[in-house]
Order: sequence, then C-alpha cells, then structure tokens
Amino acid sequence: MPGRLCRYCHKTFQSSKYQPAQAVCGDADCQRRRRNDYHRQKIARDPEYRQVCVDSPRKWRERNPDYWTRYRARNPASTEQNRGRQRQRDEKRRLCRLANNNSVLDLKRSATEIWLLGSGVELLANNNSVPAKVLVFEAVAHRWTTAPQSCKQQPSGETAGFAP
Repeated sequence: MPGRLCRYCHKTFQSSKYQPAQAVCGDADCQRRRRNDYHRQKIARDPEYRQVCVDSPRKWRERNPDYWTRYRARNPASTEQNRGRQRQRDEKRRLCRLANNNSVLDLKRSATEIWLLGSGVELLANNNSVPAKVLVFEAVAHRWTTAPQSCKQQPSGETAGFAP
C-alpha cells in the first residue's frame, strides 16, 4: 500500500486501516491544525455549534466568578508580566495609529527642530505629528509681538486720550 501525503507537513505517511481516507499524518502539530481547521469550518457552517461555543465559556465564568482574582493573587509574577506585555501592546497600538498622521501640523515646514526620543520611535514612519514622548525645541527666538491694546483693554483708572 503506497503512502499518502500529509495535507499540512507534506510528508508521506501510512493511513490507518480504520480510517482509509485519512489525509493528515499522526504528528501532533498536524493533528492540532486539523482539529483547528475543523472547528473553524464547523463554526462557520453550523449556527447551533457556534452558539454552544459562545455559551460554554460564559457559563463557566458564571460558575467561577472569582477565578481570575484568585489566580492573580496566587501568581503575582505572572500578573506583573501580563501587565508589562499589555503596556507594550498598548504602546505599539498607539504608535501604529500615529504612523502617517499628517493631520496636526506640517512640521517639515515649521521653524522648529524635532527630536524623536524614546522607545518605539523607529515605528513612526512618515509621522508629522507630535506624540506625547517627543520633545520639541524651538530653533529660533520667539517672534511674537504684543498687539496694541484697544480702548476696552486699558487698565482700570486710566481713560484713553485724556491726560490728568
């Protein structure tokens, strides 16, 4: 009996005498991929199966409402590691939203120098906005002038045009 070619690893294998139509070898990774593919296809085709898959974790959480509180209390190192990873994911998501953001100000034409400092700066391709971790140092002196005061802006006790 000639061997069959595994759908996932493309290695030759002998099919089981109990499953002559077997298309996947017995390797653990290939079997895991086969089960995951079946599960995804079943969810897409069968609304009842899909509803059971949605309800099952919800029912478990209702039976075990304080599971995560107890887990975090027993595993503080794991909890801190998870918080650190979540901070990294949040930062990465924030930086991805900043990429190619031209809506704030065109800094290429302004009279300032931009210094990008900190972690994740290499992810800011073509970013022309000023994120929170960017320091902006003005390259030229302030050119603001004070506008002449109108008659309504005179200090109290003085009247415009009259000398005491």
